[in-house]
Amino acid sequence: MFTPKYPPQDTAPPPATVQPQATAPVPAAQAPAPLAPAVPVSNRPTVQLTPGSALALAAGGGAVVLVVGAVLVSMLLAVAITGMSVAVCAVVLRSMLNAERKR
Repeated sequence: MFTPKYPPQDTAPPPATVQPQATAPVPAAQAPAPLAPAVPVSNRPTVQLTPGSALALAAGGGAVVLVVGAVLVSMLLAVAITGMSVAVCAVVLRSMLNAERKR
């Protein structure tokens, strides 16, 4: 149960080893100078937005903003209503206690 589960080993052949070849050195005047450094090619897929998908993304973001805003406003309203009701209860209790003391 607690023994580790290892993934199966790769079935790819081992990388070929490059053996150095005995060649004569090339003079510097004959070697072509690279114009620009080589850009590595990425294997990751690129995301391309079409006008339709950009519109859908903007509409989805707008909907999220509206929903979050509605939730926050309703929570603020709930806190305000609760505070007002507590204040009204405090005023009523105070008036009841003052009326009791006067008797």
